[in-house]
Amino acid sequence: MSALLAAAMSGAFWKWIYRLGGPGLILLGLLDNAPFISAPPGVMDICTILLAAHHPEWWAYYALMATVGEVAGGYLTYRLAEKGGQETLEKRLGKQRAETVYKRFAKFESMMVLVGAILPPPFPFNPVVMTAGVMQYPHKKFLPALAAGRGARYFALAYLGRIYSRQMMRFFSRHYRLFLYALVGMAVAGAAGALAFFLWNRHRKKTARKRRH
Repeated sequence: MSALLAAAMSGAFWKWIYRLGGPGLILLGLLDNAPFISAPPGVMDICTILLAAHHPEWWAYYALMATVGEVAGGYLTYRLAEKGGQETLEKRLGKQRAETVYKRFAKFESMMVLVGAILPPPFPFNPVVMTAGVMQYPHKKFLPALAAGRGARYFALAYLGRIYSRQMMRFFSRHYRLFLYALVGMAVAGAAGALAFFLWNRHRKKTARKRRH
């Protein structure tokens, strides 16, 4: 975090985004869908918009790379959950919330994957992907829904970056420090929330065990 702040102070952060390019969006998409750690919410969206704004003529290329990265990352998480991710998902959400997600997924299936892939943060999409894997949802249905949703989202974002390229670049060049501070703040808040949930869940389990004995 201190390295990110230092980069922001020197303007290197935005240079890094510009150098990231399409292959970098694929790597970021893999990280964005990781079951244990992930990029701060919205980073993938923002990087896609900024790259499309910086190179308007390449907007479709950046949208495609972002979609490929997200679909690859989502499918990897899906496969991991398919091979034994139920315990991980229940630890992350809690057993009761996980059961609720199971029931909703069983009812809506592809629609839940499609809509969840389109919705922006703070919608928690990773639990949907993991649920699809845990419930052995067919690959032939999962991948098209995921690709359609992510494609619609990132092509729309990249196109907006192309249309409003001058305004966006002017805005971010003026307020990049404030933006990065907010980004780091969201990451810290997310980490703190995850830690608090982990400690609370562990305390709840210990209390339940004591009551049984």
